[in-house]
Amino acid sequence: MGQDSKEMFGQLPDDELVRLAKGGELGAFETLVDRHERRVFAVARRLVLHEQDAEDVTQQTFLSVMEHLGTFRGESSFLTWLLRVATHAAIKVIRKRNGLPTVPLEGSVESAEGYATVPHPEFIADWRESPERLVGRNETVRLIDEAIGELEEKQRLIFVMRDVEGLSVKETAELLGMTEGNVKVRLLRARLQLRERLTRELGDGRRRMEPHRHETEAGAIPSPSR
Repeated sequence: MGQDSKEMFGQLPDDELVRLAKGGELGAFETLVDRHERRVFAVARRLVLHEQDAEDVTQQTFLSVMEHLGTFRGESSFLTWLLRVATHAAIKVIRKRNGLPTVPLEGSVESAEGYATVPHPEFIADWRESPERLVGRNETVRLIDEAIGELEEKQRLIFVMRDVEGLSVKETAELLGMTEGNVKVRLLRARLQLRERLTRELGDGRRRMEPHRHETEAGAIPSPSR
């Protein structure tokens, strides 16, 4: 693709590039790849935790998108659809690596009462910023990635989609094939686990304290508003 073509396509929004790519314009599809491949790789890296696997997921994602582009109806943004394809590809890699069958993420249904079963962190400390907002700070990226890598698989997928990629609860639920309630419960669990993990590194140890007994009773944790 020549420089003029790159500049021409580079100024177009995703939906127009998709329309052109569906019509057989290879340059439009290449522009979509150039525009989003770094983000897809970053998401894949946080999901599968290995660079080589992330590269495979990225490649498979765009091959799949190219093959099934005609089925994209624009009901969501192209990026949301792209991330959905990448997430599914990453899940397959994770399952295959762990020798597990590919199964839905939904698992058991967790009702609103499920919030009462969310475990409290072992320690509580003052934070000036929440762990999800710390993701964007360069000096803590490595630490955040390590902490994300320690999350249970379902929680990691949801945290990456919701708090790293900025998708809404509804978009995350649709992307992962889960209910919004389950997304909220698992997101809360992920945030609490990350908060405890990062408190040990970034919190004020002088303010650290063990939670009181009454804090573990049902209803102590409010439902997340997002």
